[in-house]
Amino acid sequence: MASSHSSSPVPQSKSSDAFIKKEMDATKCFRPVQSLPDVCPKEPTGDPNNLRDSPSLVVDQHRWTIYHSKVNLPAALNDPRLAKRESDFFTKTWGVDFVDTEVTPSFYLPQITKEHFALYQQEIAPREKVHERCKNICTPKDPFDRTLLHTYDKSRTDLEQVPKIFMKPDFALEDSLTFNAVLPWSHFSTAGGKGNRDAASSKLLQEKLSHYLDIVEVNIAHQISLRSEAFFHAMTSQHELQDYLRKTSQAVKLLREKISKIDKVMCEGSLRVLRLSLTRNNCVKAYNKLKLMATVHQTQPTVQLLLSTSEFVGALDLIATTQEVLQQELQGIHSFRHLGSQLCELEKLIDKMMIAEFSTYARNDLNRPLEDDCQVLEEERLVSLVFGLLKQRKLNFYEIYGDEMIITAKNIIKQCVVNTVSQIEEIDTEVVVKLADQMRMMNFPQWFDLLKNIFSKFTIFLKRIKATLNTIRSVVFLVLDKNQKTRDLEDTLQKNSAKDSVVDTEVAYLTHEGMFISDAFGEGDLAPIAADATSQRNASPNSEPCSSDSVSEPECTTDSSSSKEQTSSSITPGGVEMMISDDMKLTDQELVRLANSIQELLYNASDICHDRSVKFLMARAKDGFLEKLNSNEFVALSRLMEGFILDTEQICGRKSMSLRGALQSQANRFVNRFHEERKTKLSLLLDNERWKQAEVPAEFQDLVDSVSDGRISLPEKKTVATEERKPAEFLIVEGRKYATVGTVLLLIRIILEYCQCVDNIPSITTDMLTRLSDLLKYFNSRSCQLVLGAGALQVVGLKTITTKNLALSSRCLQLIVHYIPIIRAHFEARLQPKQFSMLRHFDHITKDYHDHVAEISAKLVAIMDSLFDKLLSKYEVKAPVPSACFRNICKQMAKMHEAIYDLLPEEQTQMLFLRINASYKLHLKRQLAHLNVVNDGGPLNGLVTSDVAFYTGNLQALKGLNNLDLNMAEIWEQKR
Repeated sequence: MASSHSSSPVPQSKSSDAFIKKEMDATKCFRPVQSLPDVCPKEPTGDPNNLRDSPSLVVDQHRWTIYHSKVNLPAALNDPRLAKRESDFFTKTWGVDFVDTEVTPSFYLPQITKEHFALYQQEIAPREKVHERCKNICTPKDPFDRTLLHTYDKSRTDLEQVPKIFMKPDFALEDSLTFNAVLPWSHFSTAGGKGNRDAASSKLLQEKLSHYLDIVEVNIAHQISLRSEAFFHAMTSQHELQDYLRKTSQAVKLLREKISKIDKVMCEGSLRVLRLSLTRNNCVKAYNKLKLMATVHQTQPTVQLLLSTSEFVGALDLIATTQEVLQQELQGIHSFRHLGSQLCELEKLIDKMMIAEFSTYARNDLNRPLEDDCQVLEEERLVSLVFGLLKQRKLNFYEIYGDEMIITAKNIIKQCVVNTVSQIEEIDTEVVVKLADQMRMMNFPQWFDLLKNIFSKFTIFLKRIKATLNTIRSVVFLVLDKNQKTRDLEDTLQKNSAKDSVVDTEVAYLTHEGMFISDAFGEGDLAPIAADATSQRNASPNSEPCSSDSVSEPECTTDSSSSKEQTSSSITPGGVEMMISDDMKLTDQELVRLANSIQELLYNASDICHDRSVKFLMARAKDGFLEKLNSNEFVALSRLMEGFILDTEQICGRKSMSLRGALQSQANRFVNRFHEERKTKLSLLLDNERWKQAEVPAEFQDLVDSVSDGRISLPEKKTVATEERKPAEFLIVEGRKYATVGTVLLLIRIILEYCQCVDNIPSITTDMLTRLSDLLKYFNSRSCQLVLGAGALQVVGLKTITTKNLALSSRCLQLIVHYIPIIRAHFEARLQPKQFSMLRHFDHITKDYHDHVAEISAKLVAIMDSLFDKLLSKYEVKAPVPSACFRNICKQMAKMHEAIYDLLPEEQTQMLFLRINASYKLHLKRQLAHLNVVNDGGPLNGLVTSDVAFYTGNLQALKGLNNLDLNMAEIWEQKR
């Protein structure tokens, strides 16, 4: 800036044209340093003729002038020309304490005095003296040294020594051509014997490059020293700048006079245009207000039109909007003084209409034909009704639907019974008038088909209810989601408004302090702030663009404030798109409670269907019809009811216990009847049993064979007999022969029926287990009374209870004991873990049966024991041998063996005869002791030995007893 001034001290000589031109070009790249002048500058000094002409409006309009400092509040407060600060201006706003208040010293900053600078002054004083002395010794340089030309020529000559390749703007050693030109590879070749010469060349190249570097550094330092004069030149031009400012102020004064003339000539017309524009805007506002009044006046006809098409939500929204406009925009207008109350009455009428419409919808939805179609009836209409009811806070509308469900459930059963009865010719509806009596005249297949039809209708009925209630719940959840989104948006807007207020406060503070926003914020800081503020204003729900041609800015604000109801689009699960308004003032707790109530209504629907089904069952069970069902019929009924219960649980998601309880009650009655029938049957069989071995029909053998691997299942009945098989003598169970009576064969079938019934009806497992235990105990006790207790003598008329009867009874008991573990495993697989304690009944039964078998064995031994006591008490040791006593004993032993050998297994027969032999030895030993016969080898001893040998031979000659160890030496008294 200083060097370009006309008063430059550099001489303009022809011999130094090149040098001067170079210097001028170098200074053009310097940007003038502009500093803000003092608010109250000193009077300019110097020759005003040396300044430029007055500033131009075109050229200097963007330059800073003294009038820009009018917003600089600190400069105004610190004006030295004011004798006394005008306190009234500031105390008027900021209070009296603004002027006289003293700043309280900080507790965190120490009080600085001159003593703190004493050490610094001592250290800097010697340096200051040296500096002053050097200043006096050194003489100021001549502004222009004649040797500069010589120096410049010399430096130019030195620069010419540097190759031109280094001066290129695109010089880069990465380029291979440039690199080879600067550092030729020939200087680094070490081939042959040129090592010393190449080393010398490389050293020479390094020195050359170092020389070039020195030349460049020297010229750079020289150019820097030349530019140092510009600063001193600027300092000497200060007075000229002051003169320039004075001239500028005069030009500004002249400019202001011109502007005042221009204002009179040009601005008054423009202001008049602005006033007319304002008047036009007011007229537009008045016109829009009248147009709004006309619109409000058409509210009632529009509402009636919407109600005629069942647009309840639209009518309610229109009423709410109209009431809001009346309260905000049209408040105080006399012609609309009664409109608000009329709209309130109309809103109450709409409430009643919506409730009546919802009742009609529920009736039509639930009473339409029950087919496989489970779609929602008129979903758009349902959604509209629900939104209207929610908008009016009619949150108990679901109770209407619940009442209709109860009525429809009754009608479903009634209609099914009527349709079924009309198809049965045996029922005369004119004679039997009551529907319940007509239903009781059906046989089981007809009644079963009727019940199946009712259950299928109820299943479709529940599916429809679920679809409708799911649609209603989806509407409730959409409103709940809308509330959540609205709260989130409000939180976001509050945060952004707080951010905008912070930015506006900073801008206001900077403007108040006399600073420019462009000076306080960089472009990178200001742009995001402005963009963020703009985006937030555009995102505001009430910020609608206004047209300057039709509606003014205040009018836009009015329109936006009068239409605060914002809507958002949502889609129901059925694909119905709807608009959710923001004026549904329902809390989240109310909406969640309503959703739970609707879900509970679905549970109630399941309970209603189950309750009506229970009443239908009880009506048919009054005459004991259900208790008279056979096993197959009751199993079919149980499976049908279980299937319906599972279907309802799957549809509604909750168990209903009424029908299940009724099924359990009927199952208990069925179990009691089932058990009593079989117990009575078993009692009759036992009372008529003669305890003789019965033949085993082939069907019973197949029945036993079906029980394999612990699985109990009744074989299917063969409709056509392929071949007739003869009955077998024994029952084969897992390779073992069992001689049985007919009662036990039937008992096995009864036991399998109990197990099969448990498979068909799992809910009666515990009852069946108890009843089966009772049946097995009854068989054990009754058989004991008849055989061991000789009750069969009076009941059946047997002459005596033979050993064969006893052995057969024991073998029958063993057969039942064989099946008890299988039965236990069957029930255990179908019981809950907490019910396993009931299995102890089988352990007790097993023990009782074993005890019974042991008692029978003891009875057989007791029979032979009494025979031995009777015969051996008369025994005399005398000829002939064998004696009659021993022949009689052997004969009885042979009869015993003949009676039980085919009935009992061989090992049981051996064990029984060992016990009988022990009894025989005990009685023989007692008799020998009584006769004083000892083992002394005498004649008596020989006779006894011969009789014993006869007994041993006959006993071991029996089938299966040949290897029996009799140990007859125990009959003799041991010598002491």
